[in-house]
Amino acid sequence: MRAKSLIAALSLCGLAAACGDSTGERVVYGAGAGAAGAALLDANLVTGAAVGVAANLVYCEQNPRKC
Repeated sequence: MRAKSLIAALSLCGLAAACGDSTGERVVYGAGAGAAGAALLDANLVTGAAVGVAANLVYCEQNPRKC
């Protein structure tokens, strides 16, 4: 289980590195990162995608120069 969590964390970091230039891109990248993490952790994909979208939008709103 520990290896699976590590893989999920690294995948999310890689996907989060590409924040997107527009709100639409941020939604797509966030959903992809969240769903990928949820799939690796055997969690609900829809919930993971929703959390990923929210996290990416909030992060880019708070840190516009990093996105």
